[in-house]
Amino acid sequence: MHLMRINGSESGARMGTRTRTTARPGGAALASGGSARPRDARARTRAAARRRSGAIEPQLEIRPARPSDLAPVIAIDTEVTGLAKPAYWRGIFRRYADSAKAGRHLLVATASGEVVGFIIGEVRDWEFGSPPCGWVFGIDVRPGARLAGVGTKLLAAIVKAFRRSGVATVRTILARENALVLSFFRSQGMMAGPFISLEMELG
Repeated sequence: MHLMRINGSESGARMGTRTRTTARPGGAALASGGSARPRDARARTRAAARRRSGAIEPQLEIRPARPSDLAPVIAIDTEVTGLAKPAYWRGIFRRYADSAKAGRHLLVATASGEVVGFIIGEVRDWEFGSPPCGWVFGIDVRPGARLAGVGTKLLAAIVKAFRRSGVATVRTILARENALVLSFFRSQGMMAGPFISLEMELG
């Protein structure tokens, strides 16, 4: 997968299209009312692609971020976006690292002890009249670790964390033209919802 980045910030994630997913036992995301068969077929297709490309699937661990993960997270984001934002990421770590009890999650995926991806999200209450739900506003995977299901496992882990907080809906926001990320989320069972994002330029 070439790019798995949701552009936006903490405040920007509050606006946008509602997406819904539920979780099967074990944390796998599945669209409400859907079937596991399409995802199983997609998993087989991805596995075949990895075999053809010679990619080696790493043994992944998904865990909460630690202070020592700050530098590799910044490096992954810089590599993917082409823009270094160390001050932004220091703020993210202060707010989200070790904050699971507050409904905030910053998870990393590691392979052989190396951070290869991350996901950020939190539970938010009653914004725009919505009952509590989980928001995902950042996900990145190191280019060299793609085609190994890292993004899928990161999303499944944060969905499981949201469910433990008692919410049954997950939302995100992404640029309309970002077809690749849209395709990823749809492959995980997420779909358009009833909210509409509005904006205006400030002169």
